[in-house]
Amino acid sequence: MVLARFAAMRRGLVWLSALPLMLAGSQVAHVLVYRWVYPSSQVRFHVLLTSGHGYMSKLPVLFALAGAVVFVALLGGVVDAARGRSVAPLPAWAFALLPPVTFVLQEVLERSLHTGTFFWQAVEAPTFLPGLALQLPFAVAAYLIARLLLRTASVVGRIFAVREPVPRTGRDDAPRSAPVAVCVPRAALLAGSVAGRAPPLARARASA
Repeated sequence: MVLARFAAMRRGLVWLSALPLMLAGSQVAHVLVYRWVYPSSQVRFHVLLTSGHGYMSKLPVLFALAGAVVFVALLGGVVDAARGRSVAPLPAWAFALLPPVTFVLQEVLERSLHTGTFFWQAVEAPTFLPGLALQLPFAVAAYLIARLLLRTASVVGRIFAVREPVPRTGRDDAPRSAPVAVCVPRAALLAGSVAGRAPPLARARASA
């Protein structure tokens, strides 16, 4: 149960870092396609207002919020790596699927909310196909950035990992053996036992 909970938390952190980057990449592609199709600022401004894109002026706030979410998710990844937990793998399929789906739904919903009816004709707009095509390169860029950030968080967490103290094995901790008494015989005693007894003093004088 605990392992399943930790795995769910790791997957949640990965999604928290991946989804804001996918959303940011999709919105950047969304803005660029309108600048590409409508180079004139006056025409582009008129098209944006009449197609339900007036909210694009608030995109910097959205990007700031997305950056804050990614930052918090990466901090969580650092903490997990510091505790010895591996970062969950990044779902590559999500980057290939979610940005195009988001763009299609966004285009249809924008015009539907603006007109008050289900405006499926949004797929016939001159910005639809180019915008859909731009989702792929921006999705790849978002995937590479997310992968780099997660690897960086993992490396930083391993650097700051708390290691368990290793028990000391120095001289203070080594077992001490009891002293052993060693008896060393004196040289004089050994020499006397080998040489034998000396001759009497009188016999020595007579022989002299």
